[in-house]
Amino acid sequence: MVRLSRAEMQEHNRAKVLAAARAEFTERGFGDAKIDRIAERAELTRGAVYSNFPSKRALYFSVLAQEAEQAPDPRYTPTARTAGAVLGDFARAWLARLPLAAEDQRSASRLGRDLLPEVVSDERLSRPFSQLTSLSAILLGLCLEQLPSSGPAASRMVRAAETALTTLHGASQLAAAAPGFGEPFAVVRACEQLAELDFDDTWQPAHLPHVSPARPADEGWAPPAATDALRDEPARLDHDGVVAVLGLHRLAAVEEALRATPPGTPVTAVLVTSDPGELGPLARLVITDLRHCLRAAVAPSAWPRVQIVHDESGVLAAAAGVSAISDATETAVRIQSGRITARADGYGACHAAASA
Repeated sequence: MVRLSRAEMQEHNRAKVLAAARAEFTERGFGDAKIDRIAERAELTRGAVYSNFPSKRALYFSVLAQEAEQAPDPRYTPTARTAGAVLGDFARAWLARLPLAAEDQRSASRLGRDLLPEVVSDERLSRPFSQLTSLSAILLGLCLEQLPSSGPAASRMVRAAETALTTLHGASQLAAAAPGFGEPFAVVRACEQLAELDFDDTWQPAHLPHVSPARPADEGWAPPAATDALRDEPARLDHDGVVAVLGLHRLAAVEEALRATPPGTPVTAVLVTSDPGELGPLARLVITDLRHCLRAAVAPSAWPRVQIVHDESGVLAAAAGVSAISDATETAVRIQSGRITARADGYGACHAAASA
């Protein structure tokens, strides 16, 4: 019998806990699930469960993140050629994940029904989730801006994306609370029409005129290997561009980098948090769900020129010279010829580094 190393045994036990927790959450819901029963299902001790996950909520978020990451991406090629059609296809992909009215309340498809109630129950989660949703709207809006629309000419379509996500999150909650209510095709049609509305959407961040310029730097840049979570492929960190290290309270700042850099300049958003146990899997879940819907709706040529990297351990942030991280972190560096040539910290750092 092959003896597992300590690291292999930890990974083995973690997988057993996740499998047991998935079964428990599916059968009983988050509120009625018990750590003792999860430990019993996994044939481990209660302490072994907590040694892998700091709380029941962290375990629940990890189960949802794993479920999303293991789900297959759409295999068909998006054909939508207008912003409205993209919003319609995006909505169809979103709604396809929701449980059917005829399904049992404890079916596997209802596993995520307690996500938003848990976010609402703790204000520590609300701001990170708000910023993750804002990041999703920014990325979807940037896709829409690449496509023609028959509505009023708009240089920015993030508000249309925000309204679509508001509609779809509402549909998700009603699917859990009132199974069978509403007509999914009507929701799709409503999302399609959002591209034709005038949201008076312009890019005018109030604080940018007061941002201090980035500081010149001459530092080595040797980033570790990382995954672009938006595309589920290795991140390209050897190109010139902007790398923004952002805590989960500052994610919307990535738009400042994207708007300020010249067309074609790569931007990498490195997501960090002071609570990797709970907020790390929540971030992975939101970005993975976004990726699935974008792949179903948006041709690769219209995807935004940004990479998203989850850096729960902080190693990529350290490579960018950020040794202390929190959910309020905002540091951005400019990369040129394999070196860090400019650096900015605090509010407006993304804009300052992108403008350097």
